[in-house]
Amino acid sequence: MRLLSARTALARGLSPSMTYSTGAPLATFANQHRLPRLPVPALEDTVARYLKSVRPLVSASEYAETERAASTFVKSTELGPVLQSRLLKVDAEASHSWLEDIWLKKAYLEWRDPSYINVNWFALFADNPDFPLVTAPRGRPTPVQVGRAARLVTHMLEINEALNKEQIPADMQKGTPFCMNQYKWQFGTTRIPRPGCDIVVNQYPSTARHILVMYRNQTVEVPVYNSDGVRANIGQITSQLVLATERIDKLLAGGQQPSVANLTAGHRDDWTEARAMLEQDAGNRESLAKVDSALFVVCLDVDVDARDTTEVGRTIAVFNHSDAGANRWFDKSIQLVIMNTGRTGVNCEHTPVDGMTAGRLLMEVGEKERGPIKDITPCANLNEPTPIQWNVSPDVAHIISKVRRDAGALASDLRILFGENEGYGAQWIKTLGVSPDAYFQVALQAAYYRHYGHPTATYESSSLRKFLHGRTETIRSCTEDSLAFSKAFGDNDMPLKKKLMYFQQAIATQVELSRAAAAGKGVDRHLLGLRVQIQTPEEAERAWLFQDKSYVKSMSFGLSTSNVSPGERFRGGFAPVIKDGYGINYAMDKNDLKFSVSEWLSSPVTDAQAFRQTLYKTLEDLYEAGEYAKNHQ
Repeated sequence: MRLLSARTALARGLSPSMTYSTGAPLATFANQHRLPRLPVPALEDTVARYLKSVRPLVSASEYAETERAASTFVKSTELGPVLQSRLLKVDAEASHSWLEDIWLKKAYLEWRDPSYINVNWFALFADNPDFPLVTAPRGRPTPVQVGRAARLVTHMLEINEALNKEQIPADMQKGTPFCMNQYKWQFGTTRIPRPGCDIVVNQYPSTARHILVMYRNQTVEVPVYNSDGVRANIGQITSQLVLATERIDKLLAGGQQPSVANLTAGHRDDWTEARAMLEQDAGNRESLAKVDSALFVVCLDVDVDARDTTEVGRTIAVFNHSDAGANRWFDKSIQLVIMNTGRTGVNCEHTPVDGMTAGRLLMEVGEKERGPIKDITPCANLNEPTPIQWNVSPDVAHIISKVRRDAGALASDLRILFGENEGYGAQWIKTLGVSPDAYFQVALQAAYYRHYGHPTATYESSSLRKFLHGRTETIRSCTEDSLAFSKAFGDNDMPLKKKLMYFQQAIATQVELSRAAAAGKGVDRHLLGLRVQIQTPEEAERAWLFQDKSYVKSMSFGLSTSNVSPGERFRGGFAPVIKDGYGINYAMDKNDLKFSVSEWLSSPVTDAQAFRQTLYKTLEDLYEAGEYAKNHQ
């Protein structure tokens, strides 16, 4: 069994209360020395929190077994204290955080299933009135596509330059500084397949002078700086993108070319094998170096059906997985995807960077692309785009074909639906005196119980960035109190006043868990850290807590959720983390609630469309209950 699903929460949530620049902003890394290290919680405290999280998910007899396993595990003569001692040693020897390398390897780099869909996340930008959508001929780029791409590229480069100069203001939340280390891994960053455990390469400051353009499944090195490091202006970038498409059109006119980029959508072992073969050729090594060092990727999609813009499900598919992984390099940290209709989104590799940090920069790009732009003087002696050439052996070509088939099968099994509750949003929720995020989480629990008649393990991502090199922790949102409310909410004989008492208690517990997780007092990361300290099969057999079946059940997240507020100009989604689960991405705007529901179509348990309707009805019923309560106080 995997130690942890790499897709368990995208840790993608954007904090609605994060502040970025007030007054005189601090330099990007000015607060790093103030950040505390992530503590290793006391073993007994984590096990106590774990037991509380398990209780609503199991029967009384199962819970009794779990209690016995947990109490044995923490005894001084048993394995728990030994693992804790080893973890404390890891903490003492770690440069920044005991969790950093463990999380990176166990959640991502050692996982061998495709990063495509499973790890990568996607989002759509709001349409830009400065680049109105067009009806585009299939197979051809359009001025609106290239124009919007050039504008986005310009602002991405501006942000990278600001990062290099440490001019991005340091993040703060209610006066608490947040770690900015992840921002060093935004640009020029690539995950590279290796046997057993991938690696991530990058350079900070990110001083590469080119971006990678994907067009008609081909790769192009596109210079955006001259040899002196002077940036091209927006007119030059537009010309470079046009020239890149023309070069590929000319190349393909001479015959079909292999799509090496498709390999990034494959099983990591397939990609590892193919890359090793490619690297045997000096020309391929040079080509791979160009890809790996590129600042980011721009995908110009022209194989676009008209329905890809008009039908939401098809639009989602373009940005999430495209046509079986076509026209993408999924191992790059950031890919801008621009359809020839002008619709735009992103696809991001999640390994080195949580969505909250990538999302902050991308939201800023989305804001910058609207309205007039202050351009710069054209740079001199800008090199022209160059198609990246590959020498592909029959063995590599065979793997490419296999990856295409596998990626197509994976993509066809995934369904993601968007939902929007337009009746109310965060502003109304606050009139109830409750946290909007806690409100949605409790509503989600009630909806799941209403739909299935039982609760499920639930993952909500929480940021640990108040600690040095912090990533994420899990908020286990299925609680005894949320279950009590879910049961009460569906009880037609129970007075509303009593239901609201259950509701308030469920909210209070959710808020408490959220605060504890952000303070490094969660369950999952500590248990992960302990588990990786097991050294032999004999020790594994004595790790009673991990051997207990409730442990696996509590990690089987039927609801994997993430708050990406605000969602006015930036909304996305991700795949479920288990076969019979849902992925729920949501955004709390002032006057509406946006969300997505994903499922694996092969699951006999899930039905995203029906569950979306249940969630709609639950949100509506909660609103009516809240309004009644306010008017009858």
